[in-house]
Amino acid sequence: MAVTAGVAMALPSASQAALLVAAAFGTSMLSAVAGFGGGMLLLAACIAALGPRNAVVVVTIAQLASNGGRVWFNRTEIHGRLVGVFSLGAIPGAAAGALLLTATPTDTLARIIGGFLLVLVLWRRFHPAAVHMPDAVFVAMGAASGLGSGLLGSVGPLVAEFFLARGLARSAYIGTDAAANLLMHITKLVIYSTAAVLTHATGLIGLVLVPASFAGSRTGKQIVDRLPPGVFVIVVELALVAAGVALLIGGSS
Repeated sequence: MAVTAGVAMALPSASQAALLVAAAFGTSMLSAVAGFGGGMLLLAACIAALGPRNAVVVVTIAQLASNGGRVWFNRTEIHGRLVGVFSLGAIPGAAAGALLLTATPTDTLARIIGGFLLVLVLWRRFHPAAVHMPDAVFVAMGAASGLGSGLLGSVGPLVAEFFLARGLARSAYIGTDAAANLLMHITKLVIYSTAAVLTHATGLIGLVLVPASFAGSRTGKQIVDRLPPGVFVIVVELALVAAGVALLIGGSS
């Protein structure tokens, strides 16, 4: 992992690191229950300590572990075909978004993230119900999701209901969504590494968050197995709102 002057950063203090580890556990547990939202909440926590570009990279590493845990714990219910269809667009989209991240000035990136937060809140308030998409349109949704994920770290709440509209629920939804996201995160890390955005410092911080992220996924899996389907849908909706509000506050601080 190469370090360049443009993205070099100091390691966080012990107290900041402890807060980030706690945030990684809590947000990973949320993602394991609701299937999304954890990456965005973790991004909000990381931006203040690390800056927007470094935060996106660190969150990607942590989300690699979080999604990997959800894939493992829900492996028997993953819809492999749907992962493949979504990834046809998501993988090239993630690569393009990661390249955009490496070329975007930090101030501009912060404004983009701030604008995204506003769009997210408005979308949640006014968007119509998600509809079942044919495969060709779902590929396009994957491309848009990958592009946003590469640039912003995570756009899970914007596509969560489209996965649900494909008839997935509970463990099947969480595992399938996590598998698709796992492929995007791997793609992004390859681009970040070759473009010298993934540095020794961001890599070390991300790795410190990995055990907490994996543990959060395990805890969340134990919780979701006890939730009836109706409660699960309510958790998904509440997490959408919480993710938008938390990121809006974090992006403006």
